[in-house]
Amino acid sequence: MSDGIKLPAGIALEDPRPIAASAPYTYFMPFPEELAALGPGDGVKAIFHETAGGREYDGERMWVLVERIEKGFVVGKLVNEPRDMPSISLGDPVRIPLTHVIDCTYEEGKPAPVVPQRRTYWDRCLVDACVVEGRSHADYLYREDRDVTREGDKDPDSGWRIRGTDAGIAEDEGLGKGPLHIALGKVLNADDRWLHLIDREIGCAFLWDAESDDYIECD
Repeated sequence: MSDGIKLPAGIALEDPRPIAASAPYTYFMPFPEELAALGPGDGVKAIFHETAGGREYDGERMWVLVERIEKGFVVGKLVNEPRDMPSISLGDPVRIPLTHVIDCTYEEGKPAPVVPQRRTYWDRCLVDACVVEGRSHADYLYREDRDVTREGDKDPDSGWRIRGTDAGIAEDEGLGKGPLHIALGKVLNADDRWLHLIDREIGCAFLWDAESDDYIECD
């Protein structure tokens, strides 16, 4: 039986599963093995919201110290001091569904569980805004020497350049933006038809062919 512990009145949790489903190449949920390994003394992170709204922050990602796992829930205490949530405080008891956990950490000395290797796509590329915004697919793509660096970049340029057919139309109408220099994963979230090409060599180029429903390599 539950001991009655739940979230404080005025606080709700965000379900991260729809976010992960909409951004599978940049938003990663814990593996089932990580959740199954949780126990007393470990930590979990979740997204908390003040239900009254009108706060400075839409939500705050905060850590909870696990006291026990109970029928699919984490029972524990908040170990962060909220920045802008008057309805919850450091040390408050909370009960969180395991489905809402966005990160895990384990007590010092406890071995982390063995999990599948996860590939990430943080290397940068240049891409037309229309592709990322969903107005066009990645219709033409090529890979050149990695020579683009933007201030604040933490990850290298991949050399990929991705064009959409709507880019020229938007530019003609004064609606176009310059190429975006963003993570490959953000492009894949919008259109991953070209994922099987992502490891191709510098100098390659591909054009989408609607008739074959695939990319054809350009000379």
